[in-house]
Amino acid sequence: MEKHKTLSFLADVNVEKMIIETIKEFYYDVKCVSEIKPNMLDEDVIKLANFEKRVLITNDKDFGELIYRQNLLSSGVIMFRIKGHNTREKINIFRKLLLSYNDKLCGYLVIITVKRFRFIVLPEVTKC
Repeated sequence: MEKHKTLSFLADVNVEKMIIETIKEFYYDVKCVSEIKPNMLDEDVIKLANFEKRVLITNDKDFGELIYRQNLLSSGVIMFRIKGHNTREKINIFRKLLLSYNDKLCGYLVIITVKRFRFIVLPEVTKC
């Protein structure tokens, strides 16, 4: 696979290890909050993502509130909203996102559900 140089990711503590491995398979740069400081506050996770211009990946819907509604800056957020599905199914859906919408990850709040991807433009975005 071709190496992607423009996007980098920050995986929240609740992101499954197999999803992180999938990101690495696509040759994206990814850092994990669990390896940096597992008990990091959500606001500090956002600050780190902003500072390093990383797209945040999370299962925590609170980030949508912090980023979109409270208008905190972000390079982008990918949020899984999939209940009751195993990690393999989430990986397959995430692969489709990376392959089909690579250009719509930076500057967006991307909500992943079983049936679709929802893209919401983030105001005042910090470019990746």
